[in-house]
Order: sequence, then structure tokens, then C-alpha cells
Amino acid sequence: MLTMHLYMAQRLSAMVMAPLVLGHLALIIYAVQDGLSAAEILSRTQGSVTWFLYYSIFVITASVHGAIGMRVIVHETTGLRGWGLDGLTWCFGLILVFMGARSVMAVTGL
Repeated sequence: MLTMHLYMAQRLSAMVMAPLVLGHLALIIYAVQDGLSAAEILSRTQGSVTWFLYYSIFVITASVHGAIGMRVIVHETTGLRGWGLDGLTWCFGLILVFMGARSVMAVTGL
């Protein structure tokens, strides 16, 4: 059960996420090829507003995308509808945002 606004939100989040995923993968390849340690990577990201914004946008879009996807899966497998499905979607999305935000703050130190 996916309304038009949720359908559009998931598609828009995918459009925003796609270049962020590619950038993230490029950064991983760069770090691995240069042999950077975790400490060296963290020293480069600490206090960086740019990395904070980049990964904050990543976390928000991934959370929206994932919560809507889980909503569809839960509805299709359990038949859950209405406020129960809405509440579960919101809880899952907020948990993802919370966990992602903690990671972003740990990596950037902001």
C-alpha cells in the first residue's frame, strides 16, 4: 500500500541518494588504494562541515527511502494497514535517522 506522495518521496530520495552513493564508493576506493588507516580517515573528517552536510543528507535520504521500502514489505507480508502501518513506518524511519545521525556526529565531531 503506497500512496502517490510516498511513491514520489521514495523516488526522489533515490534520485538524491544515487550520486551520494557513488561519491561514497569513490571515497572508499580512494582511501583503500592510498592505504589510509581509520585514524587517518577520521583525522581528515573531524570538524568538517562539508562532510557533516554530505553524510547528513545521505542519512536523511536513506532513512526516508528505507522506511518507505519497509512499509511496503510489511504491508505485503502481514497485511497491516492504517495507523499501525503508519506508526511502524515512522518509528523505523526515526530509528534510522537517529542511528545515522550518531554515526555522522562521531565521524565529523560536530
